[in-house]
Amino acid sequence: MNTKPPVVPQAKPIWRQNLLILWFGTFMAGLAFSEIMPFLSLYVDTLGTFTKSQLNLYSGITFAATYFVTAIASPIWGKLADSKGRKVMLIRASLGMSVIMALMGLVTNVWQLMALRFIQGIFSGYISNANALMATQVPKRKSGQVLGTLATGYVGGSLFGPLLGGILAEIFSYRVTFFITGALLLSVFFLSYFFVHEQFTPVKKENMLSTSQVVKVLKNPKLIIGMFVTTLIIQASNNSISPILALYVREIMPHGSAVTFYSGIVAAIPGVATLFAAPRLGRLGDRFGTELVLSVGFIFAIIVYIPMAFVTNVWELMFLRFLIGISNATMLPAVQTILSKNTPAEVTGRVFSYNQSFQAVGNVLGPLIGSFVSNTFDYRAVFISTAVLVLLNFGMVWLNTSKLRKKHLNDIN
Repeated sequence: MNTKPPVVPQAKPIWRQNLLILWFGTFMAGLAFSEIMPFLSLYVDTLGTFTKSQLNLYSGITFAATYFVTAIASPIWGKLADSKGRKVMLIRASLGMSVIMALMGLVTNVWQLMALRFIQGIFSGYISNANALMATQVPKRKSGQVLGTLATGYVGGSLFGPLLGGILAEIFSYRVTFFITGALLLSVFFLSYFFVHEQFTPVKKENMLSTSQVVKVLKNPKLIIGMFVTTLIIQASNNSISPILALYVREIMPHGSAVTFYSGIVAAIPGVATLFAAPRLGRLGDRFGTELVLSVGFIFAIIVYIPMAFVTNVWELMFLRFLIGISNATMLPAVQTILSKNTPAEVTGRVFSYNQSFQAVGNVLGPLIGSFVSNTFDYRAVFISTAVLVLLNFGMVWLNTSKLRKKHLNDIN
């Protein structure tokens, strides 16, 4: 007779289910934001009769609007998440994004589109709160693996978004693509509402550090602030091209068909290169120094951006965009690594939230710079001005990380 008690299967930890749902949510958020980028400037062109100068200006403002509000709102939502919980922020962001994205398909003029892009920035924060929720739930020994897995959701969505957006816009229309995107984000809302679980303990107000207190506990505040500025310039450089990319593709293939489709491919290609190059470049950074790999990435970007101004067909542009994806793999990941290694654990969350705000500011300035340069000169001049921005950033980073390079060389020797 078997007297052993029946084996009761252990319940799956909450964080494992949350990881699955939040991975899908971050994938869809990345997909939604990047999906409309290949045709947003073309969509603006359908909302009125504009001169080239007006089209460049309105496209730049439309691109920048969301990030402008995000830069302001991000710290506010961060503090509210500490008092109300991260799940509430996930629900707020996903539902808000869904409604606003669908409404963009109903606009009748460019001013309505701009207004909705501004409002979209208010509903930012899904990605950052997904990371914060997982960071507070997952066992410390698994935090790197889990947060790394979660990051692939957003990267994957951002990678496939431009290509999917170009295909949907080509098959259906710009407006229908907004409706489809809104429906996808609505599914994220329902999944987050019903299947994400959080046992939340609010942070007491008296235990929250002020900005000045955060700076005081940093061992090298100059380096940290320098990395914030570096993040801003990296984003400005990458996004200065965004408002004119589809228009540039249309210009270099004036007699070609499926401009939206090719614009989607051109927008997506850097993500493919980054996805494959980032892990390998990360290992090189661990071996030779993250700051050195970051500097090499800047030099490589300068070399690649300049010939983009002189391409004669879309295939040359695709090839150079693939190379710029390799340089991108050295930039923001390297900055994140330097911040992580030089920030005390008790203020890591605050430092990374500040970095996110600087990133959003870069997303604002980039399209405005691109629109101004293209309006003053032409589309090709945007690539030259971007190379100049990267050169300035390289010089600042090289000076700012001199002590880190010396320390790393001493450690090797």
